[in-house]
Amino acid sequence: VQLQASGGGLVQPGDYLRLSCAASGFTLDKYTIGWFRQAPGKEREGVSCISHSDGSTYYADSVKGRFTISRDNAKNTVYLQMDSLKPEDTAVYYCAVAMFAGPSDLPRNYQYWGQGTQVTVSS
Repeated sequence: VQLQASGGGLVQPGDYLRLSCAASGFTLDKYTIGWFRQAPGKEREGVSCISHSDGSTYYADSVKGRFTISRDNAKNTVYLQMDSLKPEDTAVYYCAVAMFAGPSDLPRNYQYWGQGTQVTVSS
């Protein structure tokens, strides 16, 4: 089981980025996939997740209306479209898979993690 996160970068406030999480070794539409982020000196927090059962999506209040999670089963990839980025979105973003749990924003419910991709929002 491997996850490869990519798509981070340095952008200005108001800009957008699309993060990708490519899976190998398993079929991601059979599991809940989550996006998390961790800023320096802060705990890892759940940003969004997509359910394997019905494709339901969940978002942290801080990103609701700006971020969109989606899944491309043919590419075995989950995306996080991030619009209207703010400086407080600056963090390392990780994708992860929950092999035994449903949608959750708790890192402990996710067993496999990608390596992280840096997102920096600064003018």
